[in-house]
Formats: sequence, C-alpha cells, structure tokens
Amino acid sequence: MNASRLLSLLRSGLMLGTLALLPAGALTLEEMQSDPALTPKRFAGMFETFDYEYHPEVQWPNIFLAERRGDCDDYAILAEHVLRPKGFATRVIHVRLVGRVAHAICYVDEAKAYLDYNNRKYALNLQRCGSTLRQIASKVAGEFEANWTSVSEFTYDYEKGKKTLGRTVVKKEPPAQDADVAKR
Repeated sequence: MNASRLLSLLRSGLMLGTLALLPAGALTLEEMQSDPALTPKRFAGMFETFDYEYHPEVQWPNIFLAERRGDCDDYAILAEHVLRPKGFATRVIHVRLVGRVAHAICYVDEAKAYLDYNNRKYALNLQRCGSTLRQIASKVAGEFEANWTSVSEFTYDYEKGKKTLGRTVVKKEPPAQDADVAKR
C-alpha cells in the first residue's frame, strides 16, 4: 500500500475493519457480511440513496458506505466482496465503451443478472443478461446507447489496492475465440 493511500485511510479511520468515525446510522461492511439473508437484490437496494462520485482509486468499503457516494468500481467490487463468501458465484466485469470511461458491474451467475451502480435507484435493480462476456458487454453498452471495444473480468484485493485482470474478450475478434466460450 502506498504512503498517501495509508495516510488517507488513517485520517479517515475507516479502513476495512475499522468503525471509528462512522456517521450515526451508516451501513457498515461488518453488518453486510453478517446478514444471513443478504441476497444480490437486497444488496442493491441498500444503495438507492447513494450518490455518484468518481474516485481514481477504489474506496475502502467502510469509506464508501459511510460517505454514501462512490462509483461503479466501488459498488461492483464491494458486491463481489460481500456476496461471494455468502455462496454466490460473482464476477466483477469491466466493459470498455467507445468515447467513455470503462464501466464496472458485478455479474451474479445464480441470478443470471448483473448489479449495476447506475440502476441502484430502480425497483428492478438486477439487469437480466446472458452469462458470456460478450453478452454482458453488449447489454451494458446498450444501456449506455454506446459501442463497446473490450470486456474483462478482474479481481480486486482491498489490502493491496490492486486489480488483477482475468479473461478478456475483444469485440472485433471472432466470438468463437472468446476466452470464456473457448474454455467451456
């Protein structure tokens, strides 16, 4: 972890497992992790009053939750971090869109749908979609009325502050060569 990131975390008192300085009534990571009835739909519903605010780095969960604002990376990574240990098969996916920044979502295999921070305020907060990276990228791009260039799965380690790229699909390549299709 770099020095500026550590200093920022220490100032805030809101590192991964720390509850110091949380505003009264703020949702915490620990509450989410200990909720035995937490489903993807319930997870999404917890964010309907959150605001969008871009951050160049992924926020620690309790910072995102306490400040009630963040971006698609914060949301998708937190969804995966909370839902995977509860037995859901989740994947964090980045879709690179033409003329826009990449967009992150969390795909949940059991729901055959993805969680999207842009849809947090809607009753239908899970977007039904096929499971291949190409299908997911096409659906996400359609929501933006945009074209996509590539899509990747990735993982994130909060302690290291590092994303690790996984399978990638490039739109211009033949679908039969897609990384997630070729391995099936």
